[in-house]
Amino acid sequence: MIAIDIPGFGPVRLVHLVTDYTGTLTVAGGLAPGVRELLIRLADHLEIHVVTADTLGTARAEMAGLPCRVHFLAAGEETLQKEAYVAALGANGVIALGNGNNDAGMLRTARVGIAVCLREGCAQAAAAAADILMTSVTDALTLLLHPQALKATLRC
Repeated sequence: MIAIDIPGFGPVRLVHLVTDYTGTLTVAGGLAPGVRELLIRLADHLEIHVVTADTLGTARAEMAGLPCRVHFLAAGEETLQKEAYVAALGANGVIALGNGNNDAGMLRTARVGIAVCLREGCAQAAAAAADILMTSVTDALTLLLHPQALKATLRC
């Protein structure tokens, strides 16, 4: 668990990291450099869930052996499926990462939403729904390992 009190934002008690896969954790279908190691470190603090439509078909192989639950979405209504997944976990205990239009609902629903903008871009809807915008997935994941930095970013 990651627990911090953030002035103007309120108490944050995070139990789950829910992240999109394609374009969020990956570049050209493969995990971005450093992501594998950071997910392993974060698993000591959070339950990690990867929710994906697996657009490029690489998620199963890339995520093999990592301490993450990978949930493959059914075709259609991915936005609603991701939002429902976060809600079912208890949204108040979730930090979510995403970059696409279909991530906006989960970013808005989660206690903390982080839009990640890598080489494949970030949809405006995802950026608008997020609490934080990052230009590096490794920076976003590292932020979770340093709760005081998260506090500094979100305080009002």
